[in-house]
Parts: sequence; structure tokens; C-alpha cells
Amino acid sequence: MAVTDRDSRFWDRVARKYAARTIADLAGYERTLEATRRYLRPEHVVFEFGCGTGTTALRLAPSAARFMATDLSGEMIVLAREKAQAEACRNVEFAVASLEAAQWPDESFDVALGFNVLHLIKDRPAAIAGVRRLLKPGGVFISKTPCIGEMNPLIRLAIPLLQAIGKAPYLDFVSGAQLERVIAEAGFDIVERARHGSKRKDTRAFLVVRKA
Repeated sequence: MAVTDRDSRFWDRVARKYAARTIADLAGYERTLEATRRYLRPEHVVFEFGCGTGTTALRLAPSAARFMATDLSGEMIVLAREKAQAEACRNVEFAVASLEAAQWPDESFDVALGFNVLHLIKDRPAAIAGVRRLLKPGGVFISKTPCIGEMNPLIRLAIPLLQAIGKAPYLDFVSGAQLERVIAEAGFDIVERARHGSKRKDTRAFLVVRKA
């Protein structure tokens, strides 16, 4: 079974519980949304991968012409569609898809988004290359990634144990510097880097990069 198959089953299993969780750092989340909106235009076609239950897509959709949001988990997408229908949001489409099997033609999108997902991808260079393929020339890729390699060592020790009992998906202990390097090697120029957390230390790297 491929890693993506295992992980899609994991996220299907926890989707309802995940949807019920509150955002731990709401102020930091709002700062991320505001920073992202600065790069969106009313005529833009936007692609998001790892959209989960669609909360962020629905918050950002009013700033774009059309929004395609995808996730590996069918259960997550079911919940996202329910939210979109409840909010009568008509310019967002939710689909079950992976970057590896993305069916959209090259250069289909103005902006690509990947929030809280790059640390969950085993072949990150291939995934970022997939993002680059989908972007138009000069297109922007915006991401925010928990950098587990910068977290408390006790957390890093606990993760393999949680994975062994099926309580955690694949996670990579990436650092902010490693993330920047692999994105630059894929052919992107870094436009903005930030940490939006409200607490003293924020291990979630926010990056805005442009297709070179």
C-alpha cells in the first residue's frame, strides 16, 4: 500500500474528530489569512492541496474568482462540501486528489496554497515540483508548515510511538531552513518568510514564493 493510501485512510478515520477541533492559535491563523489575501486578486484561479475540511478555502474564496481545493481524504472532502453548501459558497470546488495524480493541465492556476501539509508528504521535492507544474509563469505558492525539526525533542520522540499504534500519520522532521532549500531547488524565488504565532516561539514557517 502506498504512503498516500495509508494516510488517506488515517485522515478518513479521524475526519469528524479533526473537524470538531478548535484552532489553537486563532490570532496567528488570522494573521496568516490576512497575509495570504494580499497575494490574491479577484481574477485569480487558486489551487489548494491538503485542504482538510475546507475552513481556510472558504475563508479565502471571496478574494478570488475560482478556488479548487483538494485533499487525499474523501471524508474530509465530504465535510468541506457540507460547509460550502451551508455557507452558499459557489466559487469553491472540493475534490479528492493528490499532487502526484493531479489531472489539471500545466499552468492552470495563478496561486497555489499548501497549509499544514508539507510536513506530511514523504516525497516533498516531487510534490513541490507538482505545484510548480500547475502554476502559471510568475505564479505564487503560499505555504505554512509545522517544522517538527524545530520542536521540543520530547515531541519528536513521541511521534514514532504514536505512528506505531496508528495515532499519527507520516510526519517528516523538517526544519524551516530545509523547507526553504527544497522549495528554492524546485525553481521558486522566496518573496516573503514569516512566523505568525502569538506565542514567543512559533515553529510554523509561513513562506510566499514565486515561480521563477
